[in-house]
Amino acid sequence: MTRSEQYAGLYEEKPVVLAVMPPINNTAMTEAKDLLYTSISKPLIEAGYYVLSPNLLMDMLKAESAYDSELFIDGDMKMFNKILGADAIVFSVIDEWAKKGVGIQTTIRYVIKSAYTNDIIFDRRCELYLNLAVNSSSGSALGALLDLAMTAINTASTDHIVAARKCNYIIFDDIPRGKYSPDYMKDMDIKSGPKNIKASVK
Repeated sequence: MTRSEQYAGLYEEKPVVLAVMPPINNTAMTEAKDLLYTSISKPLIEAGYYVLSPNLLMDMLKAESAYDSELFIDGDMKMFNKILGADAIVFSVIDEWAKKGVGIQTTIRYVIKSAYTNDIIFDRRCELYLNLAVNSSSGSALGALLDLAMTAINTASTDHIVAARKCNYIIFDDIPRGKYSPDYMKDMDIKSGPKNIKASVK
């Protein structure tokens, strides 16, 4: 399947301006929402889209006591176009974000909805395991023991946001390029990636 087939609605509507909503957090890690929110815009900007300032949008939502995206995801997107001038709205849902074994496990789904039709024009989910194991390749028993100790330190000190950033880049690597990319409307015949991704990275 090509990108033009997988993301037909996105090619048809050609959104230019995106509004990124605060993540919906279904995990016990309360700080996941704010941590993820800081990393969503960059891969979208690099893909050629104009992304409204997340900080300004968050301040506006908080001022209206409407910080929870759950209030909007199933609602009418047209108000975002009228109020903000956005062409599409980016929602993210965190289903898993926790230390697991010698790494960090994240499961995040992204949905982009049209601010004109309310249609879903992009929908991908990524299960990503960030492996933080340290391997010195010394081969000795002492080396193996040191590797275990270093892995524990690495896992404890590594910010969870690293895994989220990697997940974001994997998900948005397949998004059709926006107006400000030199590849705009030139990537329609590229083979699209799977809707549901499972990956392990270091």
